[in-house]
Amino acid sequence: MRLSALPAAAALVLATLAAGAAPAAADTPAGPVLQVDLEAGKGRHHNTGTVLYERVDGAVNAVRVKSVTIYSGELDCAWVQWNNPHNPDGWSSLTTEPSCNGTGLGEYPDIIIQAPAGHPLKVRLVADHLGSDVVHKDIQKL
Repeated sequence: MRLSALPAAAALVLATLAAGAAPAAADTPAGPVLQVDLEAGKGRHHNTGTVLYERVDGAVNAVRVKSVTIYSGELDCAWVQWNNPHNPDGWSSLTTEPSCNGTGLGEYPDIIIQAPAGHPLKVRLVADHLGSDVVHKDIQKL
């Protein structure tokens, strides 16, 4: 009995396609999600923030910001920023608005922030007393 080469070649192509059907990224687990906690002020001016992020594979000095949570003091407005070397002020906000007057704010920006090698990435919680020049800050390295 003679076997045809065509069915054998088709079987080989099907086996190759089936083996390659899963994307390569599925074999590589995502990096760990890291957390930075921020805190500034005391009493009725106590403000907190949390940034969840992960390192970006293959990128120098870059992280993907997954979420930002802010709880402001009763008498304050608070926001979380990162030290953006491309911004003339040196800092850029990670949220679209601040948290004010004892409220909470949670956003999921899912953005990549990146700085040149040698420029340490940092986040800060900034809170100010409404109607005054008093500002509380906490800065943490990513």
